[in-house]
Amino acid sequence: MINYSAGLVTIAAHDFDRSWTFYAHLLAQQPQPFTPKVYAGFHLPGICLGIFCPKENSSFIPGRGAISLCLEVSDLESAIDHAYQPNCQPPSEIITASHGREAYIYDPDGNRIILHQGENTPKH
Repeated sequence: MINYSAGLVTIAAHDFDRSWTFYAHLLAQQPQPFTPKVYAGFHLPGICLGIFCPKENSSFIPGRGAISLCLEVSDLESAIDHAYQPNCQPPSEIITASHGREAYIYDPDGNRIILHQGENTPKH
C-alpha cells in the first residue's frame, strides 16, 4: 500500500506574472516558495496550489479553463467583492444549490474558481 503524505494542485499559466499576482490577491498571501518566471506556491488549509510557467520545449500545453478550483468561504458576498479584479471576467451571479451558495470567478487563463459557502457554514 502507498501512503501519500500530501497533494498539490498546479496550474499552468500563459502569463506567469499576471497569474501569480491574481492568486496572491485572491488568496491574500504572497507565494512561498517563489521563483520568478517559473513557480509560485500558495498554502491553504488542506491544499497547496502551485502556479507554474511551462517550459517552451514542454509537451504540456495549458488549455483555457482546464481546471475548476473550489474554495470554501465563510462569507460569500465578501469573498466575491475581494476576488473581483479589473481586467478579469466579472463574477457570476450567486447560485443557490442544495449544498449551499456559490459564485464563479475566473483566473487570467480562464480557469473557473468556485467560491462556495455551505448552507451550514457560519459567517465570520
